[in-house]
Amino acid sequence: KHNTTTNYKAIIFDWVKTIITAIILALIVRTTIVGAYVVPTGSMKPTIGIGDRLLGCKFLYWFTEPEAGDIVVFEPPEEAHTEVQRFVKRVVAVEGDIIEVKNGSLYVNGQRIEEPYASPPKYNLPPAKVPSNSLFVLGDNRNNSADGHVWGFLPKDNIEAKIVFRFWPLTRIGILE
Repeated sequence: KHNTTTNYKAIIFDWVKTIITAIILALIVRTTIVGAYVVPTGSMKPTIGIGDRLLGCKFLYWFTEPEAGDIVVFEPPEEAHTEVQRFVKRVVAVEGDIIEVKNGSLYVNGQRIEEPYASPPKYNLPPAKVPSNSLFVLGDNRNNSADGHVWGFLPKDNIEAKIVFRFWPLTRIGILE
């Protein structure tokens, strides 16, 4: 009888160790490697829809810098005056670039940017230089997005991840570029 009790204790102890190890590994992965995000608004339509579920690579920007065209998830700057914890937007300019919006188009460094994924903006922004350690981000649904055209530049340190994959809805599953 004593031997059977010892075996049960050993089995239970092994299961507990396995479960605790799995939880710790999941927390490490979620904190440092990949994050799952839900988009609650239409600010990135048509690229990303309301309710889309996305995966973001959290460690990518440890080795490389954000580039124009990247879709990123970030903590909004104080100037956004929002209770929302995370935004998803597209990087359209990096530090040192001069941005301008006029006549329904985005210009970066004087060049009109072709953006087939974005709705034409119905607003104008005078030329402005993206400050050091900052980015300029816009939603693809330019006229219905609380983004850089409303609150200004995004500190690079606010970026949490680069969005790389949509896993829901299944009809639109795939890599986001």
